[in-house]
Amino acid sequence: MARPIKHLQAEAVLVKELRRRARAMTSTVREQQRASIVLLRLDGMSVEAAAKQLGTTPKRVSIWSKRFEEKGLAGLDDKSGRGRWPSIPEAKVARVVTEVTQPPEGRNRWSVRSMGRHAGMSHSTVQRIWAKNELKPHVTKTFKLSNDPKFEEKFWDVIGLYLDPPARALVLCCDEKSQCQALERTQLGLPLGPKRPRTMTHDYTRHGTVTLFAALNALEGKLIARTEERHTHVEWLRFLKQIDRETPKTLDIHLIQDNYATHKHPKVKAWLGRHKRFKSHFTPTSSSWMNLVERFFADLTEDVIRTGSFASVGELVRDIKAYLAQRNANPHPYSWKAEGAAILEKINRARAALDKAQAA
Repeated sequence: MARPIKHLQAEAVLVKELRRRARAMTSTVREQQRASIVLLRLDGMSVEAAAKQLGTTPKRVSIWSKRFEEKGLAGLDDKSGRGRWPSIPEAKVARVVTEVTQPPEGRNRWSVRSMGRHAGMSHSTVQRIWAKNELKPHVTKTFKLSNDPKFEEKFWDVIGLYLDPPARALVLCCDEKSQCQALERTQLGLPLGPKRPRTMTHDYTRHGTVTLFAALNALEGKLIARTEERHTHVEWLRFLKQIDRETPKTLDIHLIQDNYATHKHPKVKAWLGRHKRFKSHFTPTSSSWMNLVERFFADLTEDVIRTGSFASVGELVRDIKAYLAQRNANPHPYSWKAEGAAILEKINRARAALDKAQAA
């Protein structure tokens, strides 16, 4: 009779960290294998099966499973005193880590070579130290915190429409993508091939621009759209009237939109006042990421606009409409999965960090 498989158990936070270690480029081969061993065992796989899948021995699988069971993540670390003694003094390593935020005069960041010269070591050693400590001075991420005094009120209003949409109503995420450029590349590019990415020239002829107005059905993923030469309140009103024509009259329309002045023009407000089934919901200022139609605009940019070459604005409009027709023929919605409380907690941490940096 076969011996029953011993099942490991772990909290969700530990499983998340194990998955990160198993995938992270900064993890060593040993760290990745140990994390993978534990993950397979947590999934109920036997010692022998896990060893076979990972190309290691059952003994090794058993050892790291037992150490994780006894000590958690700490059990997957090497014991002190094992391995080769470090050849770089700890003071030098600490200098490379602590001074990474203090770039030399006249520069905004260190490079691995400039830091290597500064600390008296090779640039490859600097790179390894930074990678081990997950330091990336060459990477800069953009951000913008909303200063809207009604941020939380608007935040929960929009999130509520995504997570609990009202009955007998449509939730439409609306916006305009202005300045869609019809760029014609000056030479024909090469197609994608083995060991060669597709190419396009860096220079182009600009034939003009067009504005795309779009309303994304948050529940179904279908789009109502139109193209215009401009994006004033006149064109926005035409778009609202199109939405009115193309949606069932028995349904309320909840419009999620940003704070662009066009959306709040007196004539727009007057029209909405006469059409009571339209309900306006505004995202907080500097929070366009809350509007799901922005995700569609990103797909459109990557799939059509940025990689295309157009001899006229008409060609660009034709390709945009063809893309829209394909999406509507096989619609798929963008699902909002993030928890509102977790987002607010992250934003509050960012505000606290920014306040601390400004006070320093």
